Amino acid sequence: MRERLLIPVLGLGQIVAFASSYYLLGVLADPVAADFRMRPATVFSALSAAFLLSALITPAAGRAIERFGGQLVQAFAHAAFATALVIMATAINSEMLWAGITLLGVGMGTGLYGTAFAIVVERRGADARRGITAVSLIGALGGGLGWPITKAMSEAGDWRSACLAWAFTHLLICLPMTLLALSPRQSDAKNVTPEGRISWDRPMVQLAALFAGAWFVSTAMGAHLPRILGALGMKASDAAWAAGMMAGCAISARLIDLIWLHRAHPLATVRLACLFHPVGASAALLGGVKFAPLLAVGQGFGNGLLSVASGVLPLKVFGPERYAVRQAMLLTPARYLQAAAPATYAIALDRSTALALTLSGGLCLMMLVLSVGLNRGETTAD
Repeated sequence: MRERLLIPVLGLGQIVAFASSYYLLGVLADPVAADFRMRPATVFSALSAAFLLSALITPAAGRAIERFGGQLVQAFAHAAFATALVIMATAINSEMLWAGITLLGVGMGTGLYGTAFAIVVERRGADARRGITAVSLIGALGGGLGWPITKAMSEAGDWRSACLAWAFTHLLICLPMTLLALSPRQSDAKNVTPEGRISWDRPMVQLAALFAGAWFVSTAMGAHLPRILGALGMKASDAAWAAGMMAGCAISARLIDLIWLHRAHPLATVRLACLFHPVGASAALLGGVKFAPLLAVGQGFGNGLLSVASGVLPLKVFGPERYAVRQAMLLTPARYLQAAAPATYAIALDRSTALALTLSGGLCLMMLVLSVGLNRGETTAD
């Protein structure tokens, strides 16, 4: 029974985690800024600090998963999210608000996809690919559902009540389900003593750089896509609609991977994914406003497949042994680069739309090159 609940419980946890952290300020930044008489950019600077904090915490989270099991780390993450949201909701000054937003990084570093994927690998080993894809598919609804739910809650009350509602969702739904509905890790797995340190060999460096590029492009597009589409000639309303296509395409990509691509080698999927954004960017630049929506389509499909790859590819290349620690190491550079992505990409976009899209498209092609040779080290472990 508990095995059947594994994917739904983890998927629901990811929806709530993303909706109440990564996507939260997309709806609440303006009312929060107005309440504290600050610019929205100042609110988002706290979110960048949260990204940095999550990067600092990620390696420790991987070691904690290996030592205590993913279930307890995921439960801790829900408690951490709830604590940060309560601090935000009860903030009496800008410093307390900034601290609450920054502390969301504790939950991000311990409770987003990495921990959920590790829990699936703990229970399914080398056969975890479809489970990872399913969790990623459900978690992708965090933006599509999170934005309207947060907006509805803030309109029914205010931004503080929306934060409290998400906090109670973590405490009263996600935390109990994680502890009660998921089976604990097997006792023999708990007693295994890790042997030696994981070295930064060539496959590790290649994968870390590949994921860092993917997270940079994903975060940059999430922050600036409507602005890019507007610069390409689209009306504001049309640009918002086209940008929304990105989320739908990302979900579709995960569904395609779950149904059809799960038998393909994940490297083939990654290489295909690396081409979607450059093709969409080229079509948008060369075709103008009529082809501008293809940028959103390309980014959505590419990012959807790459998010699955961040869980599946380390499993395929290195095997399930020490998966949690290895994946945390691989994603730490990506989290640092993610924090810098919005500001860095904004500088390029201020110069020209073509320069910005050349930068992101070039990174995707670099990621394609980095995928070469990874299959030679398949299923090797330290």
